[in-house]
Amino acid sequence: MKILVATRSEGKQREARRLLDVAGIEALFPDDVGVPADPAEDALELGDSFDANARCKAEYFARRTALATVADDSGLEVLALGGLPGVRSKRWAAVTARGADLDQANNAELLRRLAGAPPARRRARYRCVLAYLPTPGAAPELFEGTCAGAILEAPSGSGGFGYDPLFLSDDLGKSFGDATDVEKDEFSHRGRAFRLLIQRVQGG
Repeated sequence: MKILVATRSEGKQREARRLLDVAGIEALFPDDVGVPADPAEDALELGDSFDANARCKAEYFARRTALATVADDSGLEVLALGGLPGVRSKRWAAVTARGADLDQANNAELLRRLAGAPPARRRARYRCVLAYLPTPGAAPELFEGTCAGAILEAPSGSGGFGYDPLFLSDDLGKSFGDATDVEKDEFSHRGRAFRLLIQRVQGG
């Protein structure tokens, strides 16, 4: 079985490929099926919820490819910041930065906002919502995964991407930046959401 994973994020592509491979599902990405980047894609993540953004991305790429499609929208929610950065996690600090530069800017902004905060105010969770369309025009099916933790006072580790070096996982007792791929896939928000999707597509 093949599923189009509607993301151009290299970090999300790596994780999605690992998670689907173990289930015998081949992950395809937009470039694999001849869908070049389009400025119209910038408008796909302007919703006010993870659900809305995931649905919008899945519907857009399913229409363009006619393939079974899943789209991920995910982010970090910090309790003391009223759930920020939330759906704006990817572009929270700087809309002009790219890749690693954007990750660094986002992490710096998070540390700035939590400077001096006690442990009780550093509680956070990662959330991932997947929207799956088995065929274009189908009603999106949603799958959600979360994982709880806290924000460290300084980055730890170089693994993962995004806020991972600052996210201390309750399950692992270490940051996602220090976690192996296997550890992160087992306990991450994205790993949990993808396992629910896999159960669905395999008829479980």
